[in-house]
Amino acid sequence: MSIGFLRQALNTLQAQSRRRTSHRVNQWFKWLSPGISVKRWLLISVAGVVLVSLGLAIWIKLTPIFWVLEFLRGILGAIADVLPNYISGPLVILFGLLLVLWGQTRTVGSITEVLRPKGHSEEELIDVLLAHRRLYRGPKIVVIGGGTGLSTLLRGLKTYSANITAIVTVADDGGSSGRLRQEFGVLPPGDIRNCLAALADEEKLLTELFQYRFKAGDGLTGHSFGNLFLTAMSDITGDLERAVAASSKVLAVRGQVLPATLSDVRLWAELADGRRIEGESSIPQAGGTIVKIGCIPANPPALPTAIKAINEADYIIIGPGSLYTSLIPNLLVPQIADAIAASVAPRIYVCNIMTQPGETQGYTVSDHIRAIDAACGRQLFDAVLVHKKSPSAHSLIRYAQQKSHPVFLDREAVLELGRRIVLANILFEDDIGWVRHNPQKLARVLFRWYSGAHQGMGR
Repeated sequence: MSIGFLRQALNTLQAQSRRRTSHRVNQWFKWLSPGISVKRWLLISVAGVVLVSLGLAIWIKLTPIFWVLEFLRGILGAIADVLPNYISGPLVILFGLLLVLWGQTRTVGSITEVLRPKGHSEEELIDVLLAHRRLYRGPKIVVIGGGTGLSTLLRGLKTYSANITAIVTVADDGGSSGRLRQEFGVLPPGDIRNCLAALADEEKLLTELFQYRFKAGDGLTGHSFGNLFLTAMSDITGDLERAVAASSKVLAVRGQVLPATLSDVRLWAELADGRRIEGESSIPQAGGTIVKIGCIPANPPALPTAIKAINEADYIIIGPGSLYTSLIPNLLVPQIADAIAASVAPRIYVCNIMTQPGETQGYTVSDHIRAIDAACGRQLFDAVLVHKKSPSAHSLIRYAQQKSHPVFLDREAVLELGRRIVLANILFEDDIGWVRHNPQKLARVLFRWYSGAHQGMGR
């Protein structure tokens, strides 16, 4: 083995040691960052130790303290005789600081080992605390919609703020939710379940359990565990709002998920050919052009918690999701539409990337906006977010076979409607060719627009 090789290995070990030391020092100083609430408690602890010492000294009339101080003075005097005070003093101070640093480092290390969240083996506790502090200082965001579009958006938003309120439609009457609604008389839990899973704080096993769908079993086939759980919790707690709150604690949800109303809402739609279709799942299957949509009962009351969240919101996002069966049903609750219209927060609509057969076939961006305005009788948002580039040829062919096409941006018509246009590449295509919004890209663009709108409003 050559001397050069040994020297190189030694240099590598020294460099790694310096990096580890530098990392530990950086991690230590993070504990002194503003907003962590550590420095004040450390100073209070030191003050407590000093007061306890003084109390003991007073109580026992200083006798033991006196002799301890005399002993220490003798030692310090001996040291001063050997070394000048300008050398011995700094050395003693340095030694004391090293002891304090070593003790505090070991204390923090022990606490970190105990409290470090599972699945974060490489992540320091201080980094988790800093992220927690940042998220809970994030803006108050209200997101309105339903279906897979809303849960996709929530997965991205939760990395920017923990102050999220998702207001979800309860008009679903198909699939597992529809069966539970019919058999047990409960509000449909499916969209709420998806949103809870999307906002869960990395509780992977619990989230998978909540989303698990039974593939066999008499009466169980097709049901998801989360739907059954929410149905049982609704019966136990008395209503869906309390059931969702209890489930949020189980899943460690960032933010809250709220039904738009606790009324048993049923959608209806009038088609261009004169037909009237009832039922959320039946409307897209009718294959007509929707000219009007409403619900039974008309004007259902909003959940008071949802109205409070809208009134306090810093940012309101509508969509993405099925226009007539996921977004507009929330806005058919008059109090929700009124609260959004009265809000001074930045408000944006996330337009779908593709048209939806039976709902928005042939629709442009402006057609989506007009449908929302017509359902609410007013303008509820300031801007619309539109995907910039067309999907791949493979995806276009796949969607064309189902009579679905990209939503065309008719820029002039949108501007005439008084809406600003936000263009961005926010698309995700899977290997099969399905098109979705990319959660991270979508959230990043929405927060960039919010920052600009927030500053422009001088807030």
